[in-house]
Amino acid sequence: MIPLAYGDVKQAADRIAGQVRPVAVAAVDPGTFAGARVWLALEFMQHTGSFKARGAVNFLLARREAGALPEAGVTIASGGNAGLACAWAARQHGVRATVFLPETAPAVKVERLRSYGAEVRLVGAEYAEAAAACAEFAENSGALASHAYDHPLIAAGAGTVLEEIRQQIPGLDTVVVAVGGGGLFAGVATAAAEHGVRTVAVEPENCRALNAALRAGRVVDVPVDSIAADSLGARRASKMALHAAQHGHVESVLVPDAEIVRARQALWDHRRLAVEHGTATALAGLMSGAYTPDDGEQVAIVLCGANTNPSDL
Repeated sequence: MIPLAYGDVKQAADRIAGQVRPVAVAAVDPGTFAGARVWLALEFMQHTGSFKARGAVNFLLARREAGALPEAGVTIASGGNAGLACAWAARQHGVRATVFLPETAPAVKVERLRSYGAEVRLVGAEYAEAAAACAEFAENSGALASHAYDHPLIAAGAGTVLEEIRQQIPGLDTVVVAVGGGGLFAGVATAAAEHGVRTVAVEPENCRALNAALRAGRVVDVPVDSIAADSLGARRASKMALHAAQHGHVESVLVPDAEIVRARQALWDHRRLAVEHGTATALAGLMSGAYTPDDGEQVAIVLCGANTNPSDL
């Protein structure tokens, strides 16, 4: 594995400039976290409702530049944010997209994918079956297989959000991100290390792929049992994420589901922001005290996705 480098993130930033929405930041009321100065990075306002659009665009454009974008287009197995971002990016650039989902996928997701022009194929009762069908399709058709998080172009694209945050918070000390498979984390941590910025990786207690990998010194499979599993439910972190976590200023913390629910509710109650449980996990890192910033520390919390059902808020 070739580790992700800062140059990859910079190249991605140049490549996707004007293709995605620049992230907005909003200050948290002074005193909320003692003497720290905290901002929310509103990346859930990105195209398709999550940061995934950044990596999807970078992936497609880089392949096109290399002359490696086949006539059969791109394919992915994902009914979540990655699938939506892949389908959206493909439509933006006139590329065919074929998305595989299990037959149990909610109709609303299927219809949204189709609204982006993707061909949706429903296969099997579980994600693993859809993923296997996707791999077979890529091999037989020549379509370019994308991935939700475990690809350097996907991770580098995600990391561009850190560059934009620093432009708005020049004295940034710390960035806080929720971690699932580690695509967002790997990109952000790689860029943050270049600038001497600490990265705090927040995971649910019962969905801790990166934390477990750090403890073991290698990627390992972990159980997935969290209210945030729909977006953070990777059974193992990517090798890129582990490498990024082992270098530079990185702190790994865990939060219980109850704190994730509390953070998500707080975003709604105080700011009318309806976000995914996975997104609220980053804020829970501070609200729970799992990470406590110092007085004067400047902290950005990345709110990464809002494809959620708000009926329980």
